[in-house]
Amino acid sequence: MVRISNSLIGILNFLTLLVSFPIIGIALWFRVQAATECERVLQLPLLVLGIFLFVVSVLGFVGSCFRVSVFLWIYLFVLFLLILAMVAFTMFGLIVTNKGVGQAIVGRAYKEYKLDDYSHWLQKRVRDWSTWNVIEGCLKEAKVCGQLEGDVGMKATEFYRKNLSPVQSGCCKPPSYCRFTYVNATHWTMPKSGSAASGLDCKAWSNDQEKLCYSCNSCKGGVLATLKDARKKVAIFNAALLVFLIVTYSVGCCAFKNKRSRSQYPPYYHQTDLHIRGRKEEHHFMPPL
Repeated sequence: MVRISNSLIGILNFLTLLVSFPIIGIALWFRVQAATECERVLQLPLLVLGIFLFVVSVLGFVGSCFRVSVFLWIYLFVLFLLILAMVAFTMFGLIVTNKGVGQAIVGRAYKEYKLDDYSHWLQKRVRDWSTWNVIEGCLKEAKVCGQLEGDVGMKATEFYRKNLSPVQSGCCKPPSYCRFTYVNATHWTMPKSGSAASGLDCKAWSNDQEKLCYSCNSCKGGVLATLKDARKKVAIFNAALLVFLIVTYSVGCCAFKNKRSRSQYPPYYHQTDLHIRGRKEEHHFMPPL
């Protein structure tokens, strides 16, 4: 059992050690060759993740394969903290993304989204200028609205029946309450009546393909709606990762416990050998009757 648990921990940490190298390499490549804001943002998280995996894997590998108790204890302690952090992160993510639903619009196949429908914590994050500036840059680099350029010849009735994504609905067109006139998929005209276009999002809309409604609250709501839709996939991934971490932690605890037992008590065959020798010596030096 001792060898099995140590071997499993050694193999798992050797694999994660191998994974850490390409992650660190990609982070360093982003640092040197990053041409976009999204790539620059990914650099630091990837570098931290790669270094973390490298350090933890070394601790687990050395602690299990070379039976260094201190390294193995530190490894298990870090795993325990990571499990607690994963549980807290999963619960927090489910709580903050619980609120917010898309609003159905009469005569439209797509839904529209309001920022105020979501949790205050998420609203605060996307209202922060530096955070939203990065998100907006990523949306432009992904050409989310550029996908509608192929629908320029589409009639209004056809466009209204189009199943737009939350981001496309919020960022690539003005909100329906603005009552803008549809010209084509990328161009809308403002109504002559000022009262119909009095909302902040209505004033923020621009036919400039670099602006559109990226600064609108409806765009921020669309991004949060996408985040909410992705929470199921994230929850499944987190659950699988938690199971993996708990199994690894359990095997590591078994290896650590066996290591302590072997260090405190000699193996059975040593005890048996000493016992036999002691009986022979006692028999040899037994005084005559």
